[in-house]
Amino acid sequence: MASNSPAPEGIEVQEPPTAGAWGEWNPTEDSARPPRGKHRVLKQRGGLARSSTVLGVGVIAAVGASGIATAQDRPQVAISLPSLPSLPGVLGGEDDAATADAAGREGTGPDAAARTGLFPRQADRRADAGELLRSRILQQAENQQEAAAAQEQAESERVAQEAAAKEARESQERARKAAEAAAAEAAAKEERELQEAKAAAEAKAQEAAAKAAGGYALPTSAYTLTSHYGDAGSMWSSGHHTGLDFAAPTGTPVKAVAAGKITSAGWSGAYGYRIVLELPDGTEVWYCHLSSMSVTGGSVAAGATIGRVGATGNVTGPHLHLEVRQGGSTVDPLAWLTSKGLNV
Repeated sequence: MASNSPAPEGIEVQEPPTAGAWGEWNPTEDSARPPRGKHRVLKQRGGLARSSTVLGVGVIAAVGASGIATAQDRPQVAISLPSLPSLPGVLGGEDDAATADAAGREGTGPDAAARTGLFPRQADRRADAGELLRSRILQQAENQQEAAAAQEQAESERVAQEAAAKEARESQERARKAAEAAAAEAAAKEERELQEAKAAAEAKAQEAAAKAAGGYALPTSAYTLTSHYGDAGSMWSSGHHTGLDFAAPTGTPVKAVAAGKITSAGWSGAYGYRIVLELPDGTEVWYCHLSSMSVTGGSVAAGATIGRVGATGNVTGPHLHLEVRQGGSTVDPLAWLTSKGLNV
C-alpha cells in the first residue's frame, strides 16, 4: 500500500494522479511504489501516462484495422510501437520495465517479424520488384547499346557511301580530263601533221616554180603584202620603206629565192635576226625580223628553207622584211621578183 510518510530528503513525493478526460484512475501499490536508490521520481502531470497508453493502444487498433482492410491490395509492412520510457517506471518499476523492454524487443525485433511472416513476404516482394527493376535497367542499357551500335553502323555506312561516291566522281573527273587531254593531243598531232603536209606541198610547189622560172622561188608562203618598197613613214629611219613586207604567222618557213651562198646570219639591230644571201651575180637578198635561222652559212639551193618568219627587231607584228641590194643600193623587191618570172 502507498505510504503517507514524508519522503526522504532529496526525493520529491509523487503527487497522486488526477482524473483525466478518461475518468478515474487508481494506481496499484506496485505502480505507486517509490523507485530504489536516490533518484528523483518522475512527476506525472494529469493523465499523461494513461493518455499515452491509451493513445498507443488506439494507434495499434487503427493500424491493425487499416491493415486488415487493405491487406489484399497493399503490401504488408512491419509495425513498431512507440517507445514510452516513462511508463515502466510509473507502472511497474525497474523489474517490470526490463521485462517490458525485453518483451518489446522480442515482439518488435527482426526475429518476431520473421515469426509473424511480415518481413519474409515483404522481402520477397521487394526482391521481386528489385529484380524487375534490375531487369528493366539492363534491358534499357542493352537497347541503348544496340541503338548506339546501329547508329554507329549507319554512320559508318554513310561515310563509306560518301567516300565511294566521291571516289566515283573523282574517277569520272580523271577519266574526263584524260579523254579531253587525249582528244587535245590527237587534235594537236593532226594539226601538226596537216601543217607539215601543207608545208611540204608548198615547198614542192615552190621548187617546181623555181625550176619553171629558171631557178627562182618565192621567199615564203601563206602571206599578205603589207608594206611596199618606197612607202613613206616615220617608223623607218630613212623616212621610207626600203623593202617588201610579207605578213605571215610566226614560224612560217622562209625560202632561198635562188641558189647562192649565205654570207651573214645573226642579230642586226632594228632588223632583228637577219640572213644575207648572196647570188652568183653579186645581188644580195636580206631576210629580216626572223624568229629563227635554220642555215647560217654555206651554199643553199633555190627554195631551200633557211629560217622562220618572226617579229624580232623594230616591228609591229610578225612578218618577213625582204630587201634586194645591187651594187650596195636597194631596189624594188617586187619588181625584181617579177622580173625573175615569179608571181608575187
